[in-house]
Amino acid sequence: MRLASLAFTLTVLASSALAAEVKPLVDAEWVKAKAGDENVVILDIRDKVAETELGDKPYIEGAVVAPYASAGWRTEVDGVPGMLPPLEQITKLIGDLGIDNDDHVVIIPWGTDSSEFGGATRIYWTLKYLGHDEVSILDGGWRQYDAAGGARSAEPAKPEPATFAAEPQEELLATTEEVAAALEAGKKLIDGRPAEQYEGKSKSPIVRANGTIPGSANIEHSKLYSKDHALFARPETVKALTEAVGLAADEENITFCNTGHWASVTWFALSEVLGNKKTSMYDGSMAEWTADPARAVENKSGT
Repeated sequence: MRLASLAFTLTVLASSALAAEVKPLVDAEWVKAKAGDENVVILDIRDKVAETELGDKPYIEGAVVAPYASAGWRTEVDGVPGMLPPLEQITKLIGDLGIDNDDHVVIIPWGTDSSEFGGATRIYWTLKYLGHDEVSILDGGWRQYDAAGGARSAEPAKPEPATFAAEPQEELLATTEEVAAALEAGKKLIDGRPAEQYEGKSKSPIVRANGTIPGSANIEHSKLYSKDHALFARPETVKALTEAVGLAADEENITFCNTGHWASVTWFALSEVLGNKKTSMYDGSMAEWTADPARAVENKSGT
């Protein structure tokens, strides 16, 4: 019994140590050093790899591939595009990639700009919502990996399907009803869209009306990632952006955009980089909010 108890204690300590060392962003050298480790899964989410001119070795050595736009990470729910798929669907996708609940998942986007990097932050948020804490993103994505001379292969890895069990963390996902309640209570709502859409000067075709949710503040997703240097914003930059819109470091808030894509960039910046764990994300965002004409929309442009 003593040996069994000791073994259990060591297992718990090892698991706690691993969780403690998991960082939201890792660099290319970390990926190169850890890619072959047991329980580390490199998840390549780049779209249209076959259409690029990367030669005969376009893949990251040992990585499993699930393109953001086509693998099934998002789906239409009740007429709203880009939503989180049903639990059985999304957990099967993850399990079929060989990912189980003990794996440290490292997500690799192209790293071209903030919008494309949003695929990584969206999948990161998805895994966190499903209760999987051991997840990171390669800062700068493929751009940094390739610049660092990371090993490449002709084909992606062929995963052995695993079982992935979800334990949804409901506090990370805001519903329309919760957004309406937040609006009534004066809780901070953070619009991650470009300023022109926030102000109502333009809109996405999937959103019914120009404008934003009344009283919301704007932190543009493009200010959170440098396309020139392929790096996510540092904590001091995120802090300055939040202070500029009057959001305290530990203040409750909900991020949104058009479909929960750009919102995930803002959520990642606030929750994971800055450390504000009182941040949730509105999955349906403006596409769902404006679907009902009775919901208030503020057009700051006057047009």
